[in-house]
Amino acid sequence: MKSEFEKMRSGELYSYDDPQVRDSLNRGKALCARLRTMTMQSPGYRATIEELIPGLPETSAVMPPVHCDHGHGLRIGEHVFINAGCTFLDGGLITIGAHTLIGPNCQIYTPNHPTDHRLRRQPVETNLPVTIGADCWLGGGVIVLPGVTIGDRCIIGAGSVVTRDIPAGSLAVGNPARVVRSLDGGEAPVSEE
Repeated sequence: MKSEFEKMRSGELYSYDDPQVRDSLNRGKALCARLRTMTMQSPGYRATIEELIPGLPETSAVMPPVHCDHGHGLRIGEHVFINAGCTFLDGGLITIGAHTLIGPNCQIYTPNHPTDHRLRRQPVETNLPVTIGADCWLGGGVIVLPGVTIGDRCIIGAGSVVTRDIPAGSLAVGNPARVVRSLDGGEAPVSEE
């Protein structure tokens, strides 16, 4: 039988009131609080950010402050830069490809609450993974919703809200974000209405 934590990571309905899940949340919040008193040049910064985000490549940087639920739900590639004030609700996995730039105050969400109002009264939710490809650029204030995949080489305009998948090599802007042109020199992908 799966633990509530395993259910959380696999996209199943789980209880966020579970002790293992709560301990993980408390750990993540404590490390984020410690990082709020640091700059990237502060003694102990690198050790703290790597404790929050295990496996963070040496070539990648996360500028504090950063807000995470767990931290260990982030999978970050080489040469990634994440600017200040970003929020990662990482009950589900958030994968960020190599050479990607994340602007300040971006928000990436994996939690999804039940649509049934009776079930929503309970401490339960699901988490859908988010994937951002390699060589992407998310402008400041971009919001990415649960379950979204952004293909390689995409640019998402500042302030956009990404509600559905964005094909590789696309420039997408707006709320909801819509593909406005191809960045790969071909025809712009058709955006669903």
